Amino acid sequence: MSESQQAHCVVELAGEILWLLAHRAVYWPTRKMLVIADIHFGKAAAFRALGVPVPRGTTTQNLLALDALLATYACEEIVFLGDFLHARAAHAPATVAAMLAWRARHPGLRLTVVRGNHDAHAGDPAAALGIRMVDEPHQVGKLSFCHHPDTAAPGYVLAGHVHPVFHLRAERVGLRLPCFLLGQEGAILPSFGAFTGGHAVRPGVGERVYVTADAAIFALPANC
Repeated sequence: MSESQQAHCVVELAGEILWLLAHRAVYWPTRKMLVIADIHFGKAAAFRALGVPVPRGTTTQNLLALDALLATYACEEIVFLGDFLHARAAHAPATVAAMLAWRARHPGLRLTVVRGNHDAHAGDPAAALGIRMVDEPHQVGKLSFCHHPDTAAPGYVLAGHVHPVFHLRAERVGLRLPCFLLGQEGAILPSFGAFTGGHAVRPGVGERVYVTADAAIFALPANC
């Protein structure tokens, strides 16, 4: 990584110092907490169950990405902002076995899932994973963890659901990059999961955009 690149950007939200990570997550240092949106375990399996030929290995890819974060940041808890499971197909034996093997490597790690719309259809994950399931809003200090950005909640909202991406255009070249969208009352995190797609966003008045690319993150100028 060059000197001009950085793995995280430090922001202050509701008086709390948070790190926006290039790997599409938020780290809350004082709580030793990672916050992750829309990992969508089992999405590829759900597509294959419908006869759509999509690549295998997305569950393993997601778990390895989590391992990379845990190896880098001191962490006692991960909060998932909804859509932890994509559909009932995520309860397939191979998917559950991979998740249980990962959990066995991190037995002391607290896991909390804020239920999202896909979780409502998929059902709660296997009890053996030891995950605390909560409904939105889930308040911790001055922050409220939600799945839907428009959820009425006390404090500053961290949410997912949208899978935000930003289109950067320069002459004949265009890039579609995952991004964080920060507003006055809440922030939307990019989708963490492999094979989840994205929805293009444009910042409104008072909103800031941080895009991620090649393990780096940077703030966009206000006039982009």
